[in-house]
Amino acid sequence: MKYILLLIISTYLFAQTIHSSISTYYENKTFTSSLQKKDGVVYGIGADVHIDNSEYKAAYEYATTNTKQPPLDKNLNLEKLFLRYGYSFNDKFQVNFNYINIIDDNIAITDNGKTYGVGLSYNFNKKLSTNFTQFYTDYEDFNVYQSDLKIDFKSEINKLKLKFSSITKYITIDEENLNTFTKNAADSYLTSGLKLHAHYETYHFGMGAYFGKRAFAIMNDGFKTQHHAMEFDRTYAVGAGKSISDFVLRFQYIYQRATELPNNNTNVEVNALRLIANYKF
Repeated sequence: MKYILLLIISTYLFAQTIHSSISTYYENKTFTSSLQKKDGVVYGIGADVHIDNSEYKAAYEYATTNTKQPPLDKNLNLEKLFLRYGYSFNDKFQVNFNYINIIDDNIAITDNGKTYGVGLSYNFNKKLSTNFTQFYTDYEDFNVYQSDLKIDFKSEINKLKLKFSSITKYITIDEENLNTFTKNAADSYLTSGLKLHAHYETYHFGMGAYFGKRAFAIMNDGFKTQHHAMEFDRTYAVGAGKSISDFVLRFQYIYQRATELPNNNTNVEVNALRLIANYKF
């Protein structure tokens, strides 16, 4: 968390920023049919700072989850750090570098796992752009390689601004040591998603869905990591928000269905409600 606060303070005091923001979010999760988890909460704080041709983005996340005891002997506590640096060479080309650190996971073998990513964006015109990012995640017992291809298309109808996105993820798992997390996982996964964001005056609306199985995936442009042994096959999300002066308040609902890999426990449902507050400066 100290890295996030240092970034926010130093940027605010010493830099001339353009359309930058700080944000905080709260998420409540419930698990149905899980053999290990009952419910939990997630707290996050982040910053998105633009200086000249550079973008500095960071987030710190703390989460707690109430577990079923037995089989587990304690509740789950998590700390994660997400970093992203982007640089625009010109109006056509941008490069991005990502870093994720699972600072602390008091239960999972993915504790202290680290993810590195590098990507390139190309803008065909003001409406159409694409990004390819390659991620590499290093866990103690296995490694994960993920290739993301994202295509964005923007449109405007009167005052209604629309953004359509398609995302394709190809994930391969390299098992270095036998472990319970990957023994029932596939060697590779191919999953795709569609997203829509609409902006009308001070109102925002978004929805999205992912299809196809995935495990140990990096999500949300490198700001979400699914590092527990769960194989997801359904994800649906919907959200709405409103701008009030320099603040944006958003509400999201996310539904996911998964299999807990260690026990091949199917039809586990995860329902999440998220509240996000964003301040632009």
